[in-house]
Amino acid sequence: MKRRLALALAAGVVASLAAPFAALAQTYPTKPITLIVPWPAGGSSDITMRAIADAASKTLGQPVVIDNKPGASGTLGPATMAATGKPDGYLLTQIPISVMRIPFMQKTSFDTLKDFTYIAQLTGYTFGITTKSDGPFKTWADAVKFAKENPGKLTYGTPGAGTSLHIGMEMIAAKEGIKLTQVPFKGGAETNAAVLGGHTMLQADSSGWKPLVDAGQLRLLAIWTAERSTTWKDAPTLKELGYPFVFDSPFGVAGPKGMDPAIVKVLSAAFKKALEDPGVIATLKKYDMFPRYLDTAEYQKVVVDMVRDEGKAITDLGLAKKE
Repeated sequence: MKRRLALALAAGVVASLAAPFAALAQTYPTKPITLIVPWPAGGSSDITMRAIADAASKTLGQPVVIDNKPGASGTLGPATMAATGKPDGYLLTQIPISVMRIPFMQKTSFDTLKDFTYIAQLTGYTFGITTKSDGPFKTWADAVKFAKENPGKLTYGTPGAGTSLHIGMEMIAAKEGIKLTQVPFKGGAETNAAVLGGHTMLQADSSGWKPLVDAGQLRLLAIWTAERSTTWKDAPTLKELGYPFVFDSPFGVAGPKGMDPAIVKVLSAAFKKALEDPGVIATLKKYDMFPRYLDTAEYQKVVVDMVRDEGKAITDLGLAKKE
C-alpha cells in the first residue's frame, strides 16, 4: 500500500511538473521572439535571415525580431545566447558552421554539442573569391602566379578567422603550395569595402558581393559550389580549377539548451513554412541560395557529423588549439 501510494505521489509530481510545459507549448508564443544574427546588418546573412524571420512571424503569430551581434567569426551571438538565454523559446540564434569549428581552434565559453537546442537547418551559402575589376587579376591563375612570385603578399579579406572562408582559402593555398595572408573583418559589408578600396587584393565571402559583381565593380574569380552558378556562368568552380573542394556551410537556427520539445516542434514547423514562402525563396535566390530545410532530428545528426568533420579539417591544417 505504501509503495503504491509513493508511486502515485511520484506520478502526481511528474504530472504537475509536466503540466506547465504542456500549457506553455499550447499557448506559445505569447510575445515577440528575438533571433540573433551573428553578422552585421546589410550582408547576405542578415538580409536572408530577416526575410525568413518575417515569414516565420506569420505562422507564429508574433514578431520574430532580428538582433545583430557580429563578432568572433560568427560565434559571439550564439555564445551570448548560450550564456544568458532562457530555454523558453523567446531567444534564438542563427548557427553558422563556425560554431562547430572555432572550439577546435581556441577556448570557447560554449560546448557545441551540449549548450544549444538545435531546431532546424535552413539553407547554405554560395561562396566566391572576388577582386577589383580594374585590378591586376583577370583569372584565379593570375592570383596564384602572383602568390608564387610574392609569398605572403597576396592578401584576402574574410568575415573572420576560423570561418569557412578562412579555412577554405587556407585549404586552397595548401593544395596549391602558396602562402596567403588573411585579413579578418566582421562581415560582408567590411570585406566588400576592403577589396573595393584596395585594402585587400582579394575577398573571400558569401554572395553579399553580388550587386558589386553584377555592376562590374568586382570580378568573380572562382565559386565554391559543386556546380557552376546559373547566375554567374563564367565563374569556374574550385573543382574545375583543380581543387577537390566544395564549401557551402549550411546553417540553421537553435535556442539555449533544455528547450521544451513541444516548443521546438512549433518553431521547426514555422521555419519550414517560412522557407516555402515565395518572398523568402526570391530573397534567397538573389544571393544564389536555396532552401535546405532539415527537421530537428535530422539537423541534430548533421551537427554531430559537422563537429567531427570540422575537427579533422582543423587538425589536418595544423590550426588546432594547443591543449
